[in-house]
Amino acid sequence: MVQGTRDELITRLAEAVGAVAVGHPTRVAVDGAPAAGKTTLADELAVVLRAQGREVIRATIDDFLFPRAQRYPRGEYSAVGCYHDTHDHQALKRVLLDPLGPGGDRRFQPAVYDSATDAVLSPPVVTAPTDAVLVLDGVFLLRPELVDRWELRVFVSTAFDKTVDRAVVRERRVSTRAHVERRWRERYIPSQQLYLATARPTQHADIVVHNDEPQRPAWETRTHWPHSS
Repeated sequence: MVQGTRDELITRLAEAVGAVAVGHPTRVAVDGAPAAGKTTLADELAVVLRAQGREVIRATIDDFLFPRAQRYPRGEYSAVGCYHDTHDHQALKRVLLDPLGPGGDRRFQPAVYDSATDAVLSPPVVTAPTDAVLVLDGVFLLRPELVDRWELRVFVSTAFDKTVDRAVVRERRVSTRAHVERRWRERYIPSQQLYLATARPTQHADIVVHNDEPQRPAWETRTHWPHSS
């Protein structure tokens, strides 16, 4: 395990992206629990890659949710429902991951859902250059349905109590502490525990980032990276 500065981590991730040798866009998963810091990390990586001249497709699993009426058949606080009923993985593969993968035509859509309006989206189809990089952040990205769709797999690990504290700060303007804590402790954290126990994402990750201290992170690089296809 290596510990360093935030800039050193981002540089390491950018180097890992650059080392991927494939004949299609490089698909990067930035996985982790809610409030682990994966969105910030993915945004910072995208900035560095663009500065290096790469075209970056920046996407998030939150734009591949099922409509709200379909997401809670087991109840708003169900951890099992969070894991199984939340995301439209078939749409994610059909319009984004598979077109950018081996044998794909690189014609993709970056989203199918707008959470602000709870509306289905159909944005214009765009063609990615062969050397583009997809940086997609979100929960449960290394589950069995998706694990083989990535050239680089990053898992952001943070202590669950820290994610609760971060979530309370992040959502203080739109939600009470009690409501945030209930969602995390009844829905999000148990769903992550289910994910860790069944999918074992850290075993599939190429780089595991320990993000308890975002400005002084630590990271592990696994020996089975890089993938090529």
